[in-house]
Amino acid sequence: MLTRLGILLMRLLAPLPLPLVRALGHGLGVLLYALALSRRRVVQVNLQLCFPHWSAAQRRAAARETFVHFAQAWLDRGWLWNSPLAVLQRRLVLQGAVAELEGTAPTVIFAPHFVGLDAGWTCLTSRFARGFTTIYSNQVDADLDAWILAGRKRFGSPRLFGRDDGLKPIVQALRAGQPLYLLPDMNITRQESVFVPFYGVPTATLTSLARFASLGRARVVPVITRMTGSGYAVEVLPAWEGFPSGDLTADAATMNGLLQTYIDTMPTQYYWVHKRFKVRPPGEPPVYG
Repeated sequence: MLTRLGILLMRLLAPLPLPLVRALGHGLGVLLYALALSRRRVVQVNLQLCFPHWSAAQRRAAARETFVHFAQAWLDRGWLWNSPLAVLQRRLVLQGAVAELEGTAPTVIFAPHFVGLDAGWTCLTSRFARGFTTIYSNQVDADLDAWILAGRKRFGSPRLFGRDDGLKPIVQALRAGQPLYLLPDMNITRQESVFVPFYGVPTATLTSLARFASLGRARVVPVITRMTGSGYAVEVLPAWEGFPSGDLTADAATMNGLLQTYIDTMPTQYYWVHKRFKVRPPGEPPVYG
C-alpha cells in the first residue's frame, strides 16, 4: 500500500514546475541526511577514502549535498516517466560526440552511477531509433518493480535482461547493433571482480565492461549525465581507444581511472550511498564498521 501511494505521489509531481520538484527534493534530501544515519555513515566513509585531502567540513557538506542530489533525482523520475515527450526534450539536453551512437556499430555504453542515470537512459531511448539494452535487477517489492520497469521501457523497444539470463542473449544483441547501457561501477560480488585502484584504494571492480566489449566485438562509448538547473545534460564522449586491451585487470584499472576524472567534475552527483568498498582484499578489515 505504501509503495502504491508513493508511486501515485510521483505521478502527481510530474506536471509541477521543475524548480518546485527540485525544492521538494532538496527538503527530502536534507531529511534523509538527518535520519538515515547508517547510510550517511557509508557516504562519509566513501568520501573520506576517496578525498582524504578534503577537510572534515568539506566532507560533511559534500555528504549532505549527495543526499540532496540523490533525492532530487529520485523525484525527477516522476516527470521522466510520466511527462509528455515535449517536456523531456526541453529538459534532457543531448550533447557531445552524439555521432558515436549513430549507425549500427556494436557499442557498449559506459554509464557510471551518477544520480542522473535514468535521465540518461530516457534521453537515449527517446532520441535514437536503435533498440537499447541493459541489465536489470528485479526489486523485492512487486509494485515498485513494475513501476520501474514501465518507466525504463517507456520509449523505443528496449530489452532489459535479468542477471539470470546469462551472457548469450546480451552478446547477440550487441553484435546485432543494439547498444548495451552498462553500469559496471558497483561492488556486487567478489566473483568476476579484480582488485584495482579506485582513488588509490584497492577496490573490487567488475570486469564486465571489457568482457562484453570483447565478446560483442564492440567499442566502449562513455555517456555521462549531469543534473542541471533546467534538467539534465547527457554528454556522449568519444569511444575509448585501445579498449578492451585483452587484459581484464588492466582494463578494470583503466575504467576506474577514467571514472575518477568524470567524478571529479561533479563529485556530489556520484552514487556514494553505495558500499563501494564492501568487498576487501584478503586480510584487510572492513571499512564500514
